[in-house]
Amino acid sequence: MQVSLIVTVKNEAEALPRLLDSIAAQTRAPDEIIVVDGGSTDATLAVLHERARTLPMHIISAPGANISQGRNIAICAARGDIICATDAGVRLDPKWVAELLAPFDQRPTSNATRNSAVNSQPSAVVDVVSGFFIPDPQSVFEIALAATTLPVLRDIHPEKFLPSSRSVAFRKAAWERVGGYPEWLDFCEDLIFDFALRRAGMRFVFAPRAIVYFRPRPTLRAFFKQYYHYARGDGKANLWFLRHVIRYTTYLLALPLTIALVISGFWQLGLTILVLGAFGMFFTPYRRLLPMLRNLSWRDRLRALAWVPLIRVTGDVAKMMGYPVGVVWRCKNRKGAR
Repeated sequence: MQVSLIVTVKNEAEALPRLLDSIAAQTRAPDEIIVVDGGSTDATLAVLHERARTLPMHIISAPGANISQGRNIAICAARGDIICATDAGVRLDPKWVAELLAPFDQRPTSNATRNSAVNSQPSAVVDVVSGFFIPDPQSVFEIALAATTLPVLRDIHPEKFLPSSRSVAFRKAAWERVGGYPEWLDFCEDLIFDFALRRAGMRFVFAPRAIVYFRPRPTLRAFFKQYYHYARGDGKANLWFLRHVIRYTTYLLALPLTIALVISGFWQLGLTILVLGAFGMFFTPYRRLLPMLRNLSWRDRLRALAWVPLIRVTGDVAKMMGYPVGVVWRCKNRKGAR
């Protein structure tokens, strides 16, 4: 079984050494590494060409290519039957490739197959292996951001989990069958790819020990930009319509009405609604955050706790601003957004 590891990059010179070092440390090395550069203006290409002396790396320059196009270019050039996909700016657990590949070799009666989204047919062949990802925060803000926005393992339902393309492996034949990544989409492209694979009847397995470590955004501004782009991608791809409606309703209708209740004298009812709403918004982030506070000073613990509401509201505002931009794009480009 030949394995190709694909990565798309753009201006990742600072972060690439960490990824490349972790690729070199794999217990099961990929047979080849295909890296597509989308037009870097920093030292990214120099870093790649230097490391290509010691790694089986093929570097493709594709200025202007978005992430979907870059991934498709890489997979087209790949010789492997199995494609492992990840992103720049991460580091891989030493057993990442091995853990992703294991389910492809196992019979359907194995433990891996029992985690499959489709496990009723004993002759089923695994098509997609979903790895996991764990934050690698470098500051108090990043710890709070990870807790607010990222699932932990106990949050995952294997039969429903949709893999991020920072940690996934799939058969090249499955990629070909669904027409590859959607090149008309610049964000949320991996979700659309996942949906296409599921519609095509591909069989998924969750591999929780195939772990990628990645650093959350380092500033509130960078986080806002990230979530704005994610929501714009949702609008372009017509994803999560009900979730966005609920968010608009909460902030633009329910919250003002609740505040009006407090001001107009119905403060007990208004405060009750506010407390219940805050519980619903912040319970899960704080549940994830508390175990992460153990090694922090009391001052940093308080800072992390204070960051959570600001991060949550900032992310919601970014989504409310980005989503309609994507919807407008979709209305103007219906033929491409299919």
